[in-house]
Amino acid sequence: MENRNIINKSNKISSIKYIYLALLILFLSACENPFAPKYLDSPINNGLLNSQTTIEGVFDNFRYAYVFRDTLVYGNLLDPDFTFIFRNYDKGIDESWGRDQEILTTYRMFQATQSMDLIWNDILINVGDTLIRDVSRSFALTIVFNPSDIVRINGIANFRLKWDVEKSRWRILAWRDESNY
Repeated sequence: MENRNIINKSNKISSIKYIYLALLILFLSACENPFAPKYLDSPINNGLLNSQTTIEGVFDNFRYAYVFRDTLVYGNLLDPDFTFIFRNYDKGIDESWGRDQEILTTYRMFQATQSMDLIWNDILINVGDTLIRDVSRSFALTIVFNPSDIVRINGIANFRLKWDVEKSRWRILAWRDESNY
C-alpha cells in the first residue's frame, strides 16, 4: 500500500513537471527572441537595429555592427555588388575588393578585437536622388586589440548608397575609405 502511494505521488509530481514544462514552452514561444535584436521602424538609436529605410538608419546599423562585432548585421548593410576602395600608400594606388572579401576581412577584424567603438560625426556631403545617394561622413573609430594595443582611426567614409527596391531599404553599394590609417 505504501509503495502504491509513493508511485501515485511520483506520477503526480511527474505530471506537474510536464505541465510546468509545457507552460514554460508556451510562454517562451510567445516571447520575442531575446538573442536577436529587434528592427525599429523609427530612427531612434537606442542600441537596437534600425530598419534602414533612412540614410541615418544605415549609419545606426553600421555602428551597431561594429560595436557588437556582428557580421550578420554588417552583411545586411552591403549591396550584392558592393565595392570597398582604399588607398594603398605603400604602392601609391587605390585598391578595391568586393562584398565577399569585405565580409571576410571584417569578420577577421571583429574576431581579433576585444572591443570597438565607432562614432559618426557630421555628414559632409549628402547628394543624389531616391535611388542613389552619395554620402560623405567623418568618423572616429577606436579598436581595442588588448589593453596595451589600442588603435584610433579618424577619417572620412565616402559611401554610395542604393535603394533596394525589393526590400525597401538603403544598402551600401560602394565605400571609399579616406582614413588616417
